Amino acid sequence: MSDHQKIHPVNDPEAPPHPTAPLVPRGASRNSGRESPLQPKKRKRRCCCRCVCYTLCVLLLLVFLLGALAAILYLVFQPKIPVYSVDRLELIRFTLNQDSGSSATFNVTITAKNPNDKIGIFYEDGSKISVWHMQTKLSEGSLPKFYQGYKNTTVLYIKMTGQWEDTTGLMTTMQRQELETGNIPLRIRVNQPVKVKVGKLKLMEVRFLVRCGVAVNSLPPSNCIRIQSSSCKFSLGL
Repeated sequence: MSDHQKIHPVNDPEAPPHPTAPLVPRGASRNSGRESPLQPKKRKRRCCCRCVCYTLCVLLLLVFLLGALAAILYLVFQPKIPVYSVDRLELIRFTLNQDSGSSATFNVTITAKNPNDKIGIFYEDGSKISVWHMQTKLSEGSLPKFYQGYKNTTVLYIKMTGQWEDTTGLMTTMQRQELETGNIPLRIRVNQPVKVKVGKLKLMEVRFLVRCGVAVNSLPPSNCIRIQSSSCKFSLGL
């Protein structure tokens, strides 16, 4: 072998390949392993979404529990709507005066029935009862405060007084209705705050709203009024 002979390295096909550095695209930061400033915002959004989801789940659970409780109470106590009827209407005083206005005093007899055998009703202060003819309020009064127990029927005697101005127009309308239909339509409105007692539990205050339509034969100066028909509707208010 000559002294000037050169030895060239030969690639070994079985040798593992040499590791190569990864290519970094231009413009990319070398500190790619660090968190970008956008990641904390994403985390905050995820936390907000989780809080909203948890809140909705809790609300849905509460609604479900309240519905289940209401269904259980309904099945156990089986609540029934109170029944009201107008039994008698007396005109104690009916004064017509075109100069100073007219006034009237009514006595009304109302029967209130509580058909429930496990629910009592506390009739509270602040009630209003009024007699109307179309848009004219003839008289107004209030119901007494009392407690109505289970399966109880209570007869209420209520005095109402009132005044109004349009005497001529009111009497003309009443006379025309009496001639055309044979009766005079009146309305009795009751707005009564109550507290319902379910078993031993006294619930929050609600309002009984009663609307009665009463047809009477006439409104004479005497107190002889005959009720030809009457019907009452009941609803709840807050």
